[in-house]
Amino acid sequence: MNVRILTLFSGMFAFVVVALGAWTRLADAGLGCPDWPGCYGFVTIPLSPEEILEANKRFPETPYELGKAIPEVIHRFFAASLGLLIIGICILLTNQKKENKKIILFSYFLLAWVCLQGLFGYLTVSLKLWPQVVTAHLIAGFFTTIMLWVLYFRIKDFELQRQKWNFSSHFLFLLSLGIFLVTLQIFLGAWTSTNYAALSCSDFPLCNGEIMPDANFSGGFDFAQPIGANFLGGQLDHESRLAIHLSHRYGALIIFLYLSFLAAVIYKSGYSKISLLLIGLLFFQITLGISNVVFHLPLLVAVGHNIGGLFLITYLSVLRFRE
Repeated sequence: MNVRILTLFSGMFAFVVVALGAWTRLADAGLGCPDWPGCYGFVTIPLSPEEILEANKRFPETPYELGKAIPEVIHRFFAASLGLLIIGICILLTNQKKENKKIILFSYFLLAWVCLQGLFGYLTVSLKLWPQVVTAHLIAGFFTTIMLWVLYFRIKDFELQRQKWNFSSHFLFLLSLGIFLVTLQIFLGAWTSTNYAALSCSDFPLCNGEIMPDANFSGGFDFAQPIGANFLGGQLDHESRLAIHLSHRYGALIIFLYLSFLAAVIYKSGYSKISLLLIGLLFFQITLGISNVVFHLPLLVAVGHNIGGLFLITYLSVLRFRE
């Protein structure tokens, strides 16, 4: 198989894996299987009455729920399949001696990163959805996708001898700053989700009828939360969750203003199509974020919001690191 086609497919497949991970988390199915890599000691989902009885005997503290086991197992199988695809990419690139050595090394780093992501998957279950690990797992999944798309475009450019954009150092700095800010915002979004703070504010643009309600920021961003508790449903008080939600909400305002400015700079630099696509992705993501609050976190909208953030950071990263 052509390595460029395999990398393109893997990049698209990675979006599916991230969407399935978001579905699993938002459906409260993160502990749908209390063990790893199996599910209640089975390779696949327990289905027969005998298997379900055995599953409940093995894990009496976590009663078996088919509706939660399904998304968890599906996500695991898709994530494992993505890992196999990345192994295939590394093998094909290594066997193509004409390929750029930097591209080959980049693929090896990607493979190592995916192994780290697998470790986060294990820790997510074994530490019972500890927010720090779940947040790291989500962000690592985002960066896996980003690296696949950067790798795809680098392979494509090398094979087709594409001319470089030759962006100025100032322009590259603005892109780098945009990536940094969006990464922080993704972290805030992940922290909001893993601490079940998405519905702490029930209205928009106000928050529970106020511009700035009482919020506990030190409690909301206490990263020394103890290991051992079951964090399904969250452990923080309302004021701490408010702090997390408000940080993500006002972070979105900063992102909107900065990326609008960046899009204007890109447009004036003569890259109108790039600018318009960036604005389109930005408005799409902001609309989904507002919809999450207004419509009280519908599952499809919430998953779409995750994917919208992934599209945005991937697009910026490809612009910055393609060359």
